[in-house]
Amino acid sequence: MHKFKTYMPLYLDVHKNVRGVNPKLLEEAHQKDLEKQGKHGVKFVRYWYHEKQGVVFCLFKAEEKEAGNKVHSESHGLVADEIY
Repeated sequence: MHKFKTYMPLYLDVHKNVRGVNPKLLEEAHQKDLEKQGKHGVKFVRYWYHEKQGVVFCLFKAEEKEAGNKVHSESHGLVADEIY
């Protein structure tokens, strides 16, 4: 289990061209992320989906941005195209 620091950077990741997703599938993917986040020192804060553009955004805290994609990869395989 990963220990969280008092301060961790905040990142926003972007998943592009996500089609055929509905609120239930997004919630299931988010729950899988929450189950794995501690292993990689990540704290997911919130997610959004822009249906017309087929884009999902995830806001998370972590010591390094790549940790977010490690969680996504392990939980459901939908890694981000960009991380800010």
